[in-house]
Order: sequence, then structure tokens, then C-alpha cells
Amino acid sequence: MIVGLDIGTCWIRVAIAEIDEFGHLRIAGTSCEKSVGLRNGNIVNIEAASNAIRNAIESAEQNAGVEVNSCYTIIGGDQIDGMNATGKVQVSAKGKSHREISEEDIRRVKESASAVQLALDREMLHVITQEYIVDGVNGIKDPMHRLGVCLEAAIHMITASRTTIQNMQSCIVRAGYTMEGVMLKTLAATHAVANDDEMELGSIVVDMGAGTTDILVLLHGAPVCTASIPVGGNHVTNDIAYCLGIPAPEAEKIKIEAGCCYLENVDKNRTVIINGIGGQPPREILQSELCEIINARVEEIFEMIKQKIITKTKITQISGNIILIGGGAKMDGIVELVQDSFGTYNVRIGMPENLGGIFEDYNGPDWATVIGLVRASKDNAGKSLKKKTKVVKNTNIKENRGENKILNMIRSFF
Repeated sequence: MIVGLDIGTCWIRVAIAEIDEFGHLRIAGTSCEKSVGLRNGNIVNIEAASNAIRNAIESAEQNAGVEVNSCYTIIGGDQIDGMNATGKVQVSAKGKSHREISEEDIRRVKESASAVQLALDREMLHVITQEYIVDGVNGIKDPMHRLGVCLEAAIHMITASRTTIQNMQSCIVRAGYTMEGVMLKTLAATHAVANDDEMELGSIVVDMGAGTTDILVLLHGAPVCTASIPVGGNHVTNDIAYCLGIPAPEAEKIKIEAGCCYLENVDKNRTVIINGIGGQPPREILQSELCEIINARVEEIFEMIKQKIITKTKITQISGNIILIGGGAKMDGIVELVQDSFGTYNVRIGMPENLGGIFEDYNGPDWATVIGLVRASKDNAGKSLKKKTKVVKNTNIKENRGENKILNMIRSFF
């Protein structure tokens, strides 16, 4: 069993998958519960967050008819940072004959490229090889057994906040489970929504969350840029609430039911009913007025994304697709708006494939991250996941509490 856990600002999503005797992945059960104790992707209340995690996983367990002990999770937002680096090692001594490149040479060049001094509050999450260069010949994906004198590697390193990872682990342990590993959320999503051609030609994965918008730029099969914008769907809701003078819950409801971010998709005669507050009667506004409020904020988000990508990569043109995932990707008119903003028709919504089970439960761009997470743990056998020290499951919440209670508490502490 493989369990993926997506702890979002608004929702916690869980997918339980099983691998059959033929090695095929099948979704056995899913759940989606309201998120508590988080703000803009950051855990602000560990006890409340752990209770919400426990409820979400237990609900998925009931749907799948199994009991699980551990899970993989994801991280994103302003807690992550990405950088490119290069390393170089000598394969054979000067004047000596060329020799074949070995696994040891590849390990050494990766260590050379990733030998950077991290701040005390940062932790290395992923080291992903972009390409190898052998004696000046670049674009090599696998240099094993090639003859050469000098081996170079270009890598993309992703670091994360050590405190944030520890807080996530603490929440999961308090919920009664073990955190097996943590992965960058946009990198996990690529396993569910991006194909090989898109990764090779150059594509942008945009995760439109409630608190933040995360970006991953792919080129030649590897990430070249990882970034995050501190603006998300909640800011759109707040704009609606402020402009219309209504509470945020009512603004969120209107955004979901009648929201559109592209003016040309709006029926000019359609009206939206707004419930009155404080005893006031309901009132009507044109949907076009609502669209103008949403359009201004969403356009700003994608203008910030363009500037961020240009600043960090100097890339101004891509040949692949812009892949939109997350809850914000479900908004009406989002594809047309991004096409205008980036000046390309290569924009699509990232939808996870059907992996069995009740497909309707996870058939949406907001499920791309957690479905990609379970795909990544199977495809890469956990190699792309940052492994964490295993903590004995806190069985005080489950059955068999009895005489092992103190022993389990001591093990969980260490």
C-alpha cells in the first residue's frame, strides 16, 4: 500500500494506492477533508492540523477497506527554493589513456555539484541531474561506460525549510502515522500530468493553490526553475469580499458557483444573487462585474509568474505546454486568460489518469499532486523522495494501547 497525503491550505487530500501482482498501480480509496490549522501553506496549529490529518486518512482507510501505518507527503510554497549548479571531476589522469566512466565517477560528480553550504534552517530535498558533459560534449543523459577524461554534471537542487518539514512530521506522528518521505509538490504532480515530450520540449507546471501559486519549469527532461508566488485563490476571495462588502465565506461560495476570470466567456445578461447581511435583503449584480474583480487578480498572478521565470531562467519562449493544476485551475476561463497572458495556445488543464477505483473521486486538477505523489513513490521506488528517519507509529490512537503505551511514547520521542 502507498499512501499520499496533500496538506493544503484549504483541503487535505489522501490517496491510498495498491500495487497488484503485475506491478500496476490502483487507487483503492481517497478522501478530501477541510484543512484546519494552516495559513498560506504553513502549519500554525499543530494539534488542529494533526486532528484534520487523522480524520482525512481514516476516511480514506474506510473507503479503501484497509488500515495503513505510514504515508508520503508534499511541500511547497515559500518554504522551498531551487537553484542550478555544476560540478566537475577527473575520470582519468593527464597523459593516461581514456577509461570508461563508472558509477563511482557519477557519484563523485554529483557530490561535487551539490557541495554547497546550506543555511542552518535549510534542508536538501532533491538533487536532480539535468545533463552530463563528457570532454565538452553536452546533452548526455547517461554517461555510464563512455570513454572520457573529464566528467561534468549540471544539476537542479531543491531545498526546504527544516522547521516546516519537522512540523509536518510532528503533525503526522501525532495523528498516529509515520512520515515515510516528503517531496516537492510540483515535482510530484509531473508524474501525474506531464508526458515525456512536454518535459523535453520545455513546459511550465503551475499549481494554483489557495494560499500560494507554485511553479516548476521543465526543460530537456529535468527541472530548471522552482519558484513560488505568495498569492493564491484566497486572495481572489478576499478581493470579492472587499469589493462587494460581503463575508469571505459568501465570497468563496459566489466565486465557486459563478466565478469566471475571462470577460469574453461571460454572459452579459447573467446576474448573480448576493445574500444580504445583517437583515438586508438579497441583491443582484452582473456576472461581468464579478468577472472584472477576479480577472484583475488572476492576471496579476500570471504576470508575476512570467517575471519570476524570466528573472530566474532568462527563458522567454517555450515549446511545450503550460500545465495548470490545483483548485484554481477549475475556474472558468482560466485557459483562455493564460493563453492571452503568455501569448501561446499551448495551455491545458493537468488531469490525472484513471488508475482504477472510483475515478470521479480524483478526476480533477486539484488531485494531480497527490496522485502524482503515489505514482512517484512507485516509479522511482522512493528515490526522488526525501527519506525521513522512521518514527514508530503512535498506537495510542489506534488499538492495542495497553502495556506498550509508554514504550511507544519513548520510541516516538527519539
